[in-house]
Amino acid sequence: MEVKRNIAQAQQGDQAAFTFLLDHYWNEVYGFMLKRTENETDTEDITIETFAKAFAKIHTYNPEFQFNTWLIAIAKNVHIDMLRKRKSSLSVDFSDQDDYRANNIADTAPSAEDKIITEQNLSQLLRCIKQLKPRYQEVIQLRYFQELSYQEMADQLGEPLSNIKIKLLRAKKLLAEIIKSS
Repeated sequence: MEVKRNIAQAQQGDQAAFTFLLDHYWNEVYGFMLKRTENETDTEDITIETFAKAFAKIHTYNPEFQFNTWLIAIAKNVHIDMLRKRKSSLSVDFSDQDDYRANNIADTAPSAEDKIITEQNLSQLLRCIKQLKPRYQEVIQLRYFQELSYQEMADQLGEPLSNIKIKLLRAKKLLAEIIKSS
């Protein structure tokens, strides 16, 4: 009953209901796709896009079917789309000079001096953020340290706005779990 109530509230635009549904079904969709892709990065991308598409089209959800079945169907379609894009994309060869430039990008992590200067709480928060996967570190950094809007983040990362919102929601949830456990 709680799931049905949250679906109805999400259809009315309630953000807390979206968060409940994301938390409730994330592991199921992620686990299903991980078995199919056998790749954590692809699985995460597919799961994020699945929830972004589901939340964008939640008003089309038919309650005669299970919500998780609807999410899995969306995930399968996202996976198929991803495979099609990969097949149709052109391969790009990189020169040794490109490799050299890529390997010599400066590390933007805070130095030991920066950590000493920074307040203890901020230092601890940064350590927790560093435990996140790079894609989540990036959205946290863009949103809360560079103070970019969702649209600016979407433009900079070249991703749909809905994906950015879901990715940031997931990043905050994972960061909260890391902070709780430390």
